[in-house]
Amino acid sequence: MDSCASQREYTQMRSERFRRIREVLARRQPDLTVLMDRVNKSHNFSAILRNCDAAGVLEAHVVPPEKGLALHHGTSAGTKKWVRVRLHREVASAVSHLHASGFRVIAAHPSDSAIDYREIDYCQPTAILIGAELDGVSAEGLELADAHVAVPMLGMVKSLNVSVATSILLFEAMRQRAAAGMYSESRLSPDDFDRHLFEWAWPSIASKRRREGRPYPKLTEDGDLIRE
Repeated sequence: MDSCASQREYTQMRSERFRRIREVLARRQPDLTVLMDRVNKSHNFSAILRNCDAAGVLEAHVVPPEKGLALHHGTSAGTKKWVRVRLHREVASAVSHLHASGFRVIAAHPSDSAIDYREIDYCQPTAILIGAELDGVSAEGLELADAHVAVPMLGMVKSLNVSVATSILLFEAMRQRAAAGMYSESRLSPDDFDRHLFEWAWPSIASKRRREGRPYPKLTEDGDLIRE
């Protein structure tokens, strides 16, 4: 293959990838999120982020455990590039931030007051609060949540793996939102869409521009940089 053909193939692949990025970003839901309350196993953390990406979550919120937490690369499949992670020092400040942003906080926890997860209207701005594998959502998180939900269980075990439970709730949210047409067009403001689009398409340049305090360059329809 000659150099011209190789360049055409590379340009086509880059253009196709940019179109894919645009399509995925257009389905992102700015008012659907997950709040992880000290999830302490890296493979669960990574799997939850992957679930978020699959359901169209734009940003996830995390209260990390005291010893910190790293992504499990075999499970995350590079998801952190596509789902922004916002860190909070404690669950109270995280819930306060979400409430101030208009979210209802729904704790996934089989408490005595928990209702069937399918009874929630996920078309409203919703944050799904989940906890660590063994301990679940913290007592403080349960107190601050607007409602508790549970997945009905018919066997001997009382709960599911936290990443599995999260995926069930997220895909119920996705089902309701798809039926309501909430994935049919972008729900981001034009400025937010353009900003995320550049950060996804050109992450290294975006990072450099942020450090320098400079605006992002404009992009062509195929995702190429418009030189200043």
